[in-house]
Amino acid sequence: MNGDHRTGPPLLGGERDTLRAFLDYHRATLAMKCEGLSDEELRQQSMPPSTLSLLGLVRHMAEVERTWFRRVFEDNDAPMVWSDEIDFQAAYDASRSTRAEAFAAWEAEVENSRRIEREADALEKTGHQPRWGEDVSLRMVMVHVLLEYGRHNGHADFLREGVDGVVGA
Repeated sequence: MNGDHRTGPPLLGGERDTLRAFLDYHRATLAMKCEGLSDEELRQQSMPPSTLSLLGLVRHMAEVERTWFRRVFEDNDAPMVWSDEIDFQAAYDASRSTRAEAFAAWEAEVENSRRIEREADALEKTGHQPRWGEDVSLRMVMVHVLLEYGRHNGHADFLREGVDGVVGA
């Protein structure tokens, strides 16, 4: 990795600015964990039986962004990126994926999510989560996606250490 270029969240920001900044911080964290790696290194899986890889995480987070922003607030029937069905596991199979393909999809979904959030007049804006059959607020969606990034960035730490050959103590 080439250093930390992330912008941290405001220490005294309002709720929306803080949620937005934390999301962008975690998005930048995932990108940072993938910096400087070849396609082959990005596809390197953790120990069996797991098939998790950094590239698989990027693909999965594209699905998460699409599911929680596009499908909730714009088009409940929008297809998944890598699955004809609602199968989040399909994104983890990055065996034939490339950085260019995965990052293009993820970055497009992130930009769409940012647009939807910016255009919302308040965190109370509601959309419909089709998997749950329930309405949800933008606040809930932002917190949920933030938690998804936090969890998966923890996985990314271990995956990057494996690629870099770091041995745990």
